[in-house]
Amino acid sequence: MNPSATRTKFARVGETVARLRQDLPHATALIGFCGAPWTVATYMVGGQGSPDQREARLWAYRDRAGFGRLIDILVEASIDYLSLQVEAGADVLQIFDTWAGSLPPREFEAWVVAPTRRIVTALRAEHPDVPIIGFPRGAGQKIEGYVAETGVRGVSCDTGMDVASMSALAGARNVVVQGNLDPIALVAGGEELERQVEALLRGLAGVPHIFNLGHGILPETPVEHVKRLVELVRDYGTT
Repeated sequence: MNPSATRTKFARVGETVARLRQDLPHATALIGFCGAPWTVATYMVGGQGSPDQREARLWAYRDRAGFGRLIDILVEASIDYLSLQVEAGADVLQIFDTWAGSLPPREFEAWVVAPTRRIVTALRAEHPDVPIIGFPRGAGQKIEGYVAETGVRGVSCDTGMDVASMSALAGARNVVVQGNLDPIALVAGGEELERQVEALLRGLAGVPHIFNLGHGILPETPVEHVKRLVELVRDYGTT
């Protein structure tokens, strides 16, 4: 792919990042991101989201070389897209692989780990001081290998990963863990939200941890619950 074509296509993203960086306090980190090649490919091939990413998986099984060429294009576009964001002012980068968990081990290595490793390696050569966080949602027991083989400095953990495993992963791989509050608990609010927040923060005390949800915030989330969440995390940090 011609890098200039990618830059032209996403020029407005770069402009948005630059404006945010200018307006945000210096101490507030700005995170740039992209969808990982496998996850983006599932939408491209299927034409929309699906519960099992069937069309992309079928193509990968039936025509490994052809599907690999699509992944190669997405890897190069992702490198250029993320580099653009760093140049515009992003302090940290995150690679979202929402559908990583749908793949068995061999395919996970081919379409999740290997492409992510290529992106991380290229970005580290261009921007060695910018931390990169990976999010292989649903990776389960494969997450430690993902961290070891891709070279990410941080890893987002989905709601299926228990706190003890997050803590062990941080220690074993010298990696920052991010997550993993259940987004539905945030919708529910009340005592259950408070219980889950406290359990997460206590369980990861002393571990390099970025507090976050286990996946994206849901559209129906009440604003007052988000405000309460911010209060809980802030108050815990001062006690």
